[in-house]
Amino acid sequence: MIAIIMLAVVLIAGIVAIIDSIPLSVQKVYGYSRFLTGVTPRGDMSYFPTILRHFEKSPVPIERRIICRTSIFNVNTIVGPWPFVLHGINPNDFDYLSNKLRLGRLDGRQPISGRGEAVITKPIAKNLRLHLGSIMLSPHDEKNYSLTPVVVVGIYDSDQWFAYTSYEYLVQTHFPPVDVAIYFAKDQQTQRRLDAWADKTLAGTKANVYTYPKVERDTAESLAVLFRILDLVVGLLVVVITIMMCMLVNIYLSQRIVEFGLLQAIGISRKRLVTRTVAEAAWMILTGWIVGSAVTAAVLTLIRNVLMNPKGYYIDPLDPLAYVYTIPVPAAVLITSIAIVLIKFAKFDPIAVIERRIV
Repeated sequence: MIAIIMLAVVLIAGIVAIIDSIPLSVQKVYGYSRFLTGVTPRGDMSYFPTILRHFEKSPVPIERRIICRTSIFNVNTIVGPWPFVLHGINPNDFDYLSNKLRLGRLDGRQPISGRGEAVITKPIAKNLRLHLGSIMLSPHDEKNYSLTPVVVVGIYDSDQWFAYTSYEYLVQTHFPPVDVAIYFAKDQQTQRRLDAWADKTLAGTKANVYTYPKVERDTAESLAVLFRILDLVVGLLVVVITIMMCMLVNIYLSQRIVEFGLLQAIGISRKRLVTRTVAEAAWMILTGWIVGSAVTAAVLTLIRNVLMNPKGYYIDPLDPLAYVYTIPVPAAVLITSIAIVLIKFAKFDPIAVIERRIV
């Protein structure tokens, strides 16, 4: 019984942790967006001055505004390529941006204006297996295209995901010619207020707003069906494992029927026997869950260190949701075990056992 509970916990928690690594990866990969509020016209650059004037009236204090141009390349994830943003930044904004995003120490140098050069952070370098001097974008790479090769000239020693090149380079080589205004507040609390104000006041306009809360909402909506399927799978596992455990408990009690008869015959009450049997079942179920949780943490840690981290993927071996999903299995098994014990002892006749009428 302990082994079956343990294996069930490892199976369920492992599946949930792997599925939950998807939103975790979104939070990590696009985590830089929590430091900023981005706004761009919906393809019509003539609307850009209207956006700038709109933010001049912001009731939320703005620390700095950066005008940039963007291009898309792909990073690798456990579910395949994800689009990521290469920001075209003006040189006078490099230092502010690196400090605001906490990018840390830079190995190499900053990109030269107009050249196909980029600066990235350590997670992107690990994910795409890049180093100083590597070609990051190329005319021959459909997934990571650039009119001319883009070479990595700097790598920040940071856990943040971020990549940028010079604004002039993207203006000269990438289309469409649409700018992005990035607004920074003094702290995270103020930034969220700025996000909310921008979302509310620009809704229904020709402006597209990028915020961290929007990333979280879009992720939750896109994964809602996947998690409903996960609920169904876990539900089926609970039913199957509970039925299997019911049969094992029934066999286990049947094999001990003579023992129970002798114990009651020498004066041990039926209530005490029931309590003892239920306690034994609860102990085995709890032990199986604890051992299963420990084994799961060890296996997921091994997966993280051997398979995930080297490729820049994310998984949390101690993901609380994974272990919460395992609780229905021991709970259902315990409830059914108690029911079987009560049914068995309701029909139990120790005299018949002593007289060998029940074997």
